[in-house]
Amino acid sequence: MTTLRIKAGPYEFEAQTVEAAPNTCARFVRALPYHQQIIHVRWSGEGCWIPLGEFDFGLGHENPTSYPAPGDIILYPGGISETEILLAYGAVAFSSKVGQLAGNHFLTITKGRENLTALGKLTLWKGAQDILFELKK
Repeated sequence: MTTLRIKAGPYEFEAQTVEAAPNTCARFVRALPYHQQIIHVRWSGEGCWIPLGEFDFGLGHENPTSYPAPGDIILYPGGISETEILLAYGAVAFSSKVGQLAGNHFLTITKGRENLTALGKLTLWKGAQDILFELKK
């Protein structure tokens, strides 16, 4: 397993890669450091997402879930909806305007979980926040 540091808005987290998604983990780790903005989900419940449009990670489905637990990070590789990364901070039923989706569960937050709800509420009420994924030093 690989440990990542995630800085999202004013919060810091640590996450571990998930062994059940080796291709997704390897592809994402190769892209580090990865900087984007995170916004609140529209259809999925208590989560934040990074919309990536037509970006192609070159992945298929691997360790898919429609119901990530708080602290789970999933990557939807595209298909019937746009490519995206979703971070669950509470109850999530992963979906889009075209219906239910399943994303690759590839990271789990292991430290800083107590700030997940605060990050979710911040993105809901204050808008987009910078997010940075990098290898833990």
